[in-house]
Amino acid sequence: MDVLERIKQQVESHPIVIYMKGTPQMPQCGFSSRASQALQACGVEFAYVNVLEDPEIFENLPRYADWPTFPQIYINHELVGGCDITLELFQSGELQKMAQEAVAQQSPQA
Repeated sequence: MDVLERIKQQVESHPIVIYMKGTPQMPQCGFSSRASQALQACGVEFAYVNVLEDPEIFENLPRYADWPTFPQIYINHELVGGCDITLELFQSGELQKMAQEAVAQQSPQA
């Protein structure tokens, strides 16, 4: 499968996904650490991709959304942005709202 198709499939398979250096438990850069902490503080589950373990994704993700840096956070299949934007959204309360709505949309309706 083409790497851009793989990225698209990952983004579309999860309500929230962060492409980061390392993992939420063991981040390998400060920006990835702060962005994943903001997502964790929202109290919702999210997927992550460690770009350091997948050189193809590391090289091609910037092309996918025309965003040059890591981390990259996607909510509802849309690029939200990187660390700075994520932290601004968290501080305003908007990230929590976006994250909770994304997860709620994915939950099966009772």
